[in-house]
Amino acid sequence: MISLSERKDLIRAALGQVPLDLRIDRVQVVNVFSGTIEPGSIGIKGGRIVTPYAADYDANVVVDGQGRFALPGFIDTHVHLDSTLVVPEFLSQLLLPRGTTVMLSDPMEIANVAGLPGFKALFHSIEKLDYHIFLEVSSRVPTAPGLETTGGELDLADVSEILTWPQAVSLGELDPSKVLEMRDEYLLKVEAALRLGKICNGHAVGRVGKELVAYACGGLADDHECVDYEEAVSRLQLGMAVLVREGSTERNLDPILKGVVENGTYSHHLMFCTDDKHPDEILEEGHIDFMVNRAIELGLTPMQAIQMATINAAKHFRIEHLIGSLSPGRWADILLVDDLQHISPNQVFFKGKIVVEDGKYIGTLPKPEYPDWLYKTVTLKSGNSGSDFRLEAAGDQAEVWVIDLFPDQIINTRTQDKLRVIDGAVAPDPERDILKLAVVERHGKNGNIGVSFVKGFGLKNGALASSIAHDHHNIIVAGTNDDDMALCAKTIEEMQG
Repeated sequence: MISLSERKDLIRAALGQVPLDLRIDRVQVVNVFSGTIEPGSIGIKGGRIVTPYAADYDANVVVDGQGRFALPGFIDTHVHLDSTLVVPEFLSQLLLPRGTTVMLSDPMEIANVAGLPGFKALFHSIEKLDYHIFLEVSSRVPTAPGLETTGGELDLADVSEILTWPQAVSLGELDPSKVLEMRDEYLLKVEAALRLGKICNGHAVGRVGKELVAYACGGLADDHECVDYEEAVSRLQLGMAVLVREGSTERNLDPILKGVVENGTYSHHLMFCTDDKHPDEILEEGHIDFMVNRAIELGLTPMQAIQMATINAAKHFRIEHLIGSLSPGRWADILLVDDLQHISPNQVFFKGKIVVEDGKYIGTLPKPEYPDWLYKTVTLKSGNSGSDFRLEAAGDQAEVWVIDLFPDQIINTRTQDKLRVIDGAVAPDPERDILKLAVVERHGKNGNIGVSFVKGFGLKNGALASSIAHDHHNIIVAGTNDDDMALCAKTIEEMQG
């Protein structure tokens, strides 16, 4: 991460033998290690912090911090980068004005579509970005082998290779069922990570009691699936960190942190993640800054909320020597803000270079360059005709399972209901908000289609579809009639996603 010559240059600067590249004067340094705020001047050499107390050091360039608070850049501890719908090169203009300088990403989407070659293609430009990307190496590609069809796979050899990359910090969210079933290849992935000193991320949705304990014994270090305070506490009691999630569809921050505040149980093993948050919501609502500010509104101190977004995360992922504080040797990723009660960055520095001025991104976006084959990943062998979605049944009525959706959550339940049979096929009932739901294989392998019913969309006419469908990323389509569902599937193939 740092060469011998760079390390020596940093030491020379600290000794005053060579001038600093940059000194940011007149700032209030938010020290997330000591929990104190003190006047300071931040000295920077080679993109790294020399000291936050550099008033008596010579510098080639001096910037006036205007008395603002200086914070470390914010860290998103778990995100599926592909689900932002924006290539990494263009995410800078979304993230940096919000103060996010670090993304810990499990890119399982592209891995499920294109395997290891796709994984490598996504990260070819990682060093050109104005923010850090660290990898949570996808552990379950595919998630359900034999049940779902994916375009690519990551086997033990692939995972072991990626874990050796310098950007890899963990093995991404472990599948509970594979751990509890003690599948050899899966547990060997865990051992490959632990041998390299990398942690293993959890995905303990709904797990309690002995299953949760057994899952923890499988090697996991955290969980980002907690939906309320009680679940969060049960994880902390077992030595697992909690990645408090607030994304586009999963909003768990309020129920968890309200409990933390009411019970006085703030922990240095709490941190923030988005998991998935769409660009329009980042623009309108915010990113990790939104979570920090909401935590403060709920009653955490600004220092506690900032620690959750910085040093707590860096220490958990064992990269506190690189990021997470304004300390010697760390990357100079710095936010300058006017107010700690409501944090809105005026200026952002990344590796000592100013990339946000007056709240606006001023950096240079690198040109995205991806292989042509990665633009051509949707190939349908079925789903082009309404007849492909017929669910045949005898009689006038059919009893079916219906998936019931919950707003702002990814969990669901199933119920039984009766639907009419028209011309020998089970018909959806939009008046009762029961739509037909289908998964269409899009990788050009077998043309499989799975058909069911879903409640909770509120769609009265037509259909809607997406090629983002966790975790296999086939086409998922919901509709009031078969022909519109087929039109949606065909359109996605024409658009190539």
